[in-house]
Amino acid sequence: MLREISEEVRVNMKDRLRQVRQAIRRHRHDSAGGRDQAGASFPRAGIEGLLGHAVSAFDDAMTMAETLVPRDRIGGRPAIAAPLPLGRYFSARDPLAGERAFRRDLYALAKAALAARGIEGARIRETTFAAVHAALAAEEAEALGRLAHESAWTERVALVAGLAAALLAELVRHDPLRAGETAQAHPLDRPAAIGCLAPVALACGLATMESDARPEADLLEIAMLATDARMDRVLDAFSGADPRGELTAILAALLAHLP
Repeated sequence: MLREISEEVRVNMKDRLRQVRQAIRRHRHDSAGGRDQAGASFPRAGIEGLLGHAVSAFDDAMTMAETLVPRDRIGGRPAIAAPLPLGRYFSARDPLAGERAFRRDLYALAKAALAARGIEGARIRETTFAAVHAALAAEEAEALGRLAHESAWTERVALVAGLAAALLAELVRHDPLRAGETAQAHPLDRPAAIGCLAPVALACGLATMESDARPEADLLEIAMLATDARMDRVLDAFSGADPRGELTAILAALLAHLP
């Protein structure tokens, strides 16, 4: 049935289901909110306690179901927060598969970056990654087409840095991170959002330096350390007159020296 639903509807459904799951977890009987209500007078506390236990049982059942899904491989590749080369996300042979892989991988990378930054209770909107993919496909088509043929090191660094800078600019513009779990949650504050998204863009750039590279689990960690050392410059670039140009220069310097 899901195969017959448009891709946009499917992505929106996934975001809504994640929102429902987060709401369920907030109402578990053993959550902080559930424990805070323990001293309320009956019958309200009793009824809420029963509902809390029911919610907990449902959440536990969903968690158990997730553990039954093989975690070593999802969608034919390792289940790790690691990017593919950018060219594989924009393949002319199967653009829909490329978009799906882009959404999946960037969602996983953003989630891992939030966890590494210690940002809890944030929500990621997968629909924004679909919009970012569409924007890059339209605006960077020529550069993406050169990825398969550009082998000279200096030229490839410049090409990949430009694409990574465009990716970061689009991620920040579309703003996929929210500071709360509800539909009305406000955006994550700008420095924190850029602190999570800049490593994602750089990790994608690192994966693209070799077009046939396999996904590597440590690329995001390397990218986080590298962008942390340049974060002041990255933040300044977004306030400058030429954010794309300044970001390209910063990322080119990192790509040229990182493994």
